[in-house]
Amino acid sequence: MGWSNPPIPWSEFERTLSDQRRPGAPPAGADGGDSPAWSAKRQPYQPPVPPTEAGARPDSAETVPYAELHAHSNFSFLDGASSPEELLEEAAALGLSALGLTDRDGLYGIVRMAEAAESHPSIATVFGAELSLGLSAPQLGVADPEGSHLVVLARREEGYHRLAGAITAAQLAGGAKGRPVYDLDDLAERASGNWMLLTGGRKGRVRQALTGTLPNDASQLAGESREGIAAAAREVDRLVDLFGADNVVVELYDQGGPLDSDHNDALFAIAQRRGLRAVATGNVHYATPKQHHLATALSAVRARRSLDEMDGWLPASGAAHLRSGREMAARFSRYQGVVEQSVELAADLSFRLRSARPGLPKQEVPEGHTPMSWLRHLVWQGVAEKYPRLTPEDRRRIEREL
Repeated sequence: MGWSNPPIPWSEFERTLSDQRRPGAPPAGADGGDSPAWSAKRQPYQPPVPPTEAGARPDSAETVPYAELHAHSNFSFLDGASSPEELLEEAAALGLSALGLTDRDGLYGIVRMAEAAESHPSIATVFGAELSLGLSAPQLGVADPEGSHLVVLARREEGYHRLAGAITAAQLAGGAKGRPVYDLDDLAERASGNWMLLTGGRKGRVRQALTGTLPNDASQLAGESREGIAAAAREVDRLVDLFGADNVVVELYDQGGPLDSDHNDALFAIAQRRGLRAVATGNVHYATPKQHHLATALSAVRARRSLDEMDGWLPASGAAHLRSGREMAARFSRYQGVVEQSVELAADLSFRLRSARPGLPKQEVPEGHTPMSWLRHLVWQGVAEKYPRLTPEDRRRIEREL
């Protein structure tokens, strides 16, 4: 943060003090990350303990099946505080049956989670994203970002490909990094029954309607009321009209906020009246309780404010972490079936990312060549024809790109 910094980079300072070279650590003088600045290839995932030991904690009681379907990793920039691997490892330690990664406006972290899941076969993987609707500009430097959120979970491989296409189109339409532009009608057409939608957390349009914080809503209710419940029901109906009743699930979460239980009561009642499924989530932003302070610091960095200035916008408690099925069942005991529903939904949605790889054609190459050596041959053959006046800089660029 700028105080008591040594006269050399921290990475070099740490190496000098420890005189250690961890497996996969960057070479001397590197930036300390896994960026192409020092390595073109990320090291393979190494579980911290054998997977057979990861799922049983000494104090664990009888496992209650539960799947966490709404979790953000640190690929939700300055929003999530844990890596996808940390989330997966904690999910395995808690005995969860599945984990859904829903990073903000991207699928950036899913490869890491899928790789870690190969070492934890008891954890099914669900892939999704939390889409940011109604942004007028990138939101870095804003204490309480504008807009609304829509949590989309891909239904197996087809849903994953459709979601990736929708996010790509929105990022291109935005014209600026950090400002994707989505259209609900377009999303519904792209989904074509291959997505599951959760009504979301505090920034979901359903909860925003319930609390009177829906963008462009003139009522600005102070809290849940009859008018708020009616507005929330209308937002639920809108999602159902667009995506279908089988693809909309009312989300309940409880992070210790003073109105969380009241809001859950209202939303569960809406789900029952409309014959919709309701599911409990943790709306997770970090793996373990001890990472709450890191998440708080990241929120301040994102908003470009001090922790004191951010105090009024921070969550009421450090409760946005993964929980076991037993704890979730106790926390949501008044809402019948919402914990069990998470497992049923995960069974419908989950798949191994490896199965979604494109089926590339096998390359036919002359004897004595590999696909790469034949590509190099063809490139230099074409260069001689197309660029007779090749400069040394041109040659270096071609070599670099090859």
